[in-house]
Amino acid sequence: MPYKTLFCLVDDLLGCTTEKRTAIDVHDFAYENANMAETVRIEARAHAALVEIARVKDISLTEALSRAVEMYRRELFLKAFNDGYDKLRADREAWAEEQNERDVWDSTSSDGLIDH
Repeated sequence: MPYKTLFCLVDDLLGCTTEKRTAIDVHDFAYENANMAETVRIEARAHAALVEIARVKDISLTEALSRAVEMYRRELFLKAFNDGYDKLRADREAWAEEQNERDVWDSTSSDGLIDH
């Protein structure tokens, strides 16, 4: 594709005119506007484990890797969440405020269940 045509296409997608064309990072543009895969090098041991997971689950390597990354993302989120609560519990005054706020919100529940 000639450069002029490429710029016209990019301008149309970005809503730019030639006069106010913005500088864009072609890599970022392609990544944000297309579902392009990235190549990532992993250790042979990790690849072997990924192949085994994909085989056992009867899924593609891409799906196995995507699931593994999502699980790790969730693990990091929960660790940060728990660390936040540990920090809150360490501050007696802040933890007391948290408990009082929970009591206030719990009193708004009309589910009829007895709190233990």
